[in-house]
Amino acid sequence: MSDNPFLRHMALFWLKRPGNAEDRAKLVAGLETLRAIPQVKSLHIGVPATTEAREVVDHSWDVSESMTFDSLQDQADYQPHPLHKAFIDACGHLWDRVVVYDIVDAQ
Repeated sequence: MSDNPFLRHMALFWLKRPGNAEDRAKLVAGLETLRAIPQVKSLHIGVPATTEAREVVDHSWDVSESMTFDSLQDQADYQPHPLHKAFIDACGHLWDRVVVYDIVDAQ
């Protein structure tokens, strides 16, 4: 693994009111504001696909975000950024649960 690895930051959000279209739209709009943070290289916002129900597939979440950073330091700098904090302040009341996966290449 590189000393300065590319990092993918993924978060899954479960709304307090699961399936509520208005809450989902507010959360998506809030996530969109994170694009303005300089350390964020890419951002994809999604919802569960209507794929086949299988034992290994989790469709229980409402909204996801996947962003990339050029380094672990960029991700660390993103965490206290005022726009990230503003997003949490503005949208934190919408979700019941959030799970984050931070991923670097295996090589």
